[in-house]
Amino acid sequence: MADDAKMLLRANELVYNQDAQRVTATGGVQIYYNRYRMVAQRVEYNQETGRVTAVGNIELIEPDGNRIYAEELDVTDDFGQGFLNALRVETTDNTRLAAESAERLPGDLMVLNNGVYTACLPCAEKPGKAPLWQVKAQRVIQNGQTHTIRLQNARFELFGMPIGYLPFLVVPDQTVERKSGFLFPRMSLDDNLGFGLTIPYYQVITPSMDATLSPTYYTGQGLLLQGEVRNRFENGRHTFRFAGIDQRDPDSFDAGTSDRAADTRLMAASKAEFQINPRWTFGWDVMVQSDNNFSKTYSLDGVEDDVFRNEAYLIGLGDRNYFDLHAYYFDIQDTAEARTAERRQAIVYPSLDYQYIAPEPVAGGQLTITNNLTNLSRREEELALVGTSDRYPGLDGNYTRFTTEAEWKRTFSTSGGLLLTPLLAARGDALRHSMSEPSFTSGGTTYSYDGLEDSGAYGRYMLTAGMEARYPFLISTQNSSHIIEPIAQVYVRPDEQYAGGLPNEDAQSFVFDATNLFERDKFSGLDRIEGGTRANVGLRYTGSFDNGIGLRGIFGQSFHLAGQNSFATDDLVNVGANSGLESDRSDYVGMAGIDLPQGFSLSAGARFDQDTFEVQRTDAEFSYTTARLSGSLIYTQIEAQPEYGSSDDTDLLQSSSSFRINENWSVAGSAIWDLNDQEVIRRGVGLTYADECTIFTVAYSDERADATNANDWTVTARVTFRTLGEIDLGSALE
Repeated sequence: MADDAKMLLRANELVYNQDAQRVTATGGVQIYYNRYRMVAQRVEYNQETGRVTAVGNIELIEPDGNRIYAEELDVTDDFGQGFLNALRVETTDNTRLAAESAERLPGDLMVLNNGVYTACLPCAEKPGKAPLWQVKAQRVIQNGQTHTIRLQNARFELFGMPIGYLPFLVVPDQTVERKSGFLFPRMSLDDNLGFGLTIPYYQVITPSMDATLSPTYYTGQGLLLQGEVRNRFENGRHTFRFAGIDQRDPDSFDAGTSDRAADTRLMAASKAEFQINPRWTFGWDVMVQSDNNFSKTYSLDGVEDDVFRNEAYLIGLGDRNYFDLHAYYFDIQDTAEARTAERRQAIVYPSLDYQYIAPEPVAGGQLTITNNLTNLSRREEELALVGTSDRYPGLDGNYTRFTTEAEWKRTFSTSGGLLLTPLLAARGDALRHSMSEPSFTSGGTTYSYDGLEDSGAYGRYMLTAGMEARYPFLISTQNSSHIIEPIAQVYVRPDEQYAGGLPNEDAQSFVFDATNLFERDKFSGLDRIEGGTRANVGLRYTGSFDNGIGLRGIFGQSFHLAGQNSFATDDLVNVGANSGLESDRSDYVGMAGIDLPQGFSLSAGARFDQDTFEVQRTDAEFSYTTARLSGSLIYTQIEAQPEYGSSDDTDLLQSSSSFRINENWSVAGSAIWDLNDQEVIRRGVGLTYADECTIFTVAYSDERADATNANDWTVTARVTFRTLGEIDLGSALE
């Protein structure tokens, strides 16, 4: 409080009684004093006692922005101490306090009697209506020094009905960004863990460091201790998580599972990211645990995924180049007592990608240099008979490959509008592997793959000369424009060296469709190289209308002209089999889409048999976004691919949607149907209410049982009260 602060006063009438040393102002009184502002109908100032009394529609605005409304006020002339009747306080973060009376005390304290606390705005149509939630208390103590609001003998009300009682409740005031203290408890229910009650405690350690300790008591398994420590630095942040439990009743889990075999279970995780400079970022995300399913079983925050990807990375991004260095370890969380699935995953140390684009044209064209280094090992092989196809997706041992490729291309435009783009590319690979022989026995029959080269070092190269011709022409009408673009490509190159004879780690997934029709190398990774001379031809169309409708489409085919067809050669996973590219003349592929200004979009892609035009694969998606309704409908149909390992047809329909009922209520749902088996694989529905002070969500989901998971359904609920915290309720049966 400034000692030399001046008081400014304005009123309709001002009376000064010199004998009594009283100043009385009436009618539209306005006072400004040392950043305090007050309006009232009548104000009297006693110079002898230094007290200010006011009556009638009082509004006092404090220096921090809080607004205090009252009918009667009696305070010292510095507004530091005094009494108020029929009080209402509105803070800058829209929390509200109301009381029958209040007293301002030394030490920046305000004590409210029979108070009400809420973060909800009053109803505009019915101001006297009770807010969605409020806390009523005998005494409310607002402490300006500790920046807390303490509610004593508190009763929590929802929709005006009391639902809970607490002897006291402490919440931070509007000036606090972080405040140590207990958070709202969380509850859960599980058939193996029992009823769980979590009481989190939040601790501010330093301005840049805080922690949360979340002990959970499960009636079935005992005390789980879980915590998280967070650090922020000038150039990054770090989070450390830990958890542990000594299971009281592991026998409640299924026999032969990792959950049942474990008594003491521990987990530690670290996640960090640092901005070295504007171009370089360094970080990691790693987790270790005592068994392979602890984090998933207990739904530990941030590490409960079915597959947890441990990684460390260094990323650099420049104007014309890109650098990405990653190391990976995949933690498979399942119920198997042995970590077989995890041991079958490759350990990548490291994978390096670097791309450089020359800043100046080279011979008038663009020069791009791409490099990749992959080094990995696997501790246990993954071999299986899938349908009628024997597949070898992972061999145990070590594998290293370094790839470098240079590509040059330049586009020429003729006077007639024909666009010609010559292309030259040169690639070299240095490889070394020491992997096991691919063979296994299933059902008394021994299967093996004889095409793998012996362990050792290998080199291979690929030279490509290509030409692309495009002839776009524009058709314009009074209210629309259309671009039709015939495209033809030819790539001349030698056969793929060691085709199918080397490990294939990153090119196992392959789908031939309109999106990769015009790709120079259609394989999904670098372990395989497309060789032989090939031509791609097709037609691309784009249309737009003045009313906002947009059309697009592609249709074409690929031809193997000479040399060995890489997609017709065997490899460890038969990646090119049944792809539509294994013959000299490929299947037809097409895609078409329409976008409507009302927020609707429809797209469909398909692959058609080269001879019968029978549909081999279909992908269709319908999406919509309106003011109240949004969602998507996706249909996928794939004919059986027995050589690729899929002996049955696939027909799936996926749906997700969200409907906004009104300003506060919305409902969302999703489902996946297997149309062949005529059953729902997965479904879920959720209901949400949200306003300025409360968020409530309740959801249900289930999924079909399969060979590894039992029938599973889950009901969850969450209620978040602004400024108070949130309550999680969960129920799950596994």
